Amino acid sequence: MKFKNFLSFERMITPVIIKVLFYIGLVVSVIGGIVVFIGSVIAGFADGGVGSILLGLIGGLIGGVLTVFLGVLATRIYAELLILFFRINETLTDIKGLLQEK
Repeated sequence: MKFKNFLSFERMITPVIIKVLFYIGLVVSVIGGIVVFIGSVIAGFADGGVGSILLGLIGGLIGGVLTVFLGVLATRIYAELLILFFRINETLTDIKGLLQEK
C-alpha cells in the first residue's frame, strides 16, 4: 500500500529529504564557523604584532560564533518554511478524505 501511495503521489517524500538537507546545513554552518575563525586567526598572525594577533583571535571567535548561529538559524527557518507547505498539503488531503467519507 505504501508503494502505491509513492507512485500516485498521495504522500510526499520531500519532507524527509528536507530534514536530511537541514542536518547537512547544520554541518556546513559549523564548518563555516570554524573556517571563519581559522581564517581570522591566520590573518592576524600574517599581519604580525600582538594587536593584530589578539584582534584576529577575538574577531575570529566572534565571527565564527556568529557564522554558526546565523547559519543554523537561517537553515532552520528555511527548512521549516519548506516543511510547512507540505504539512498544509497533507492536512488538506486528510480533510478532503474525511469529507469524501461523509
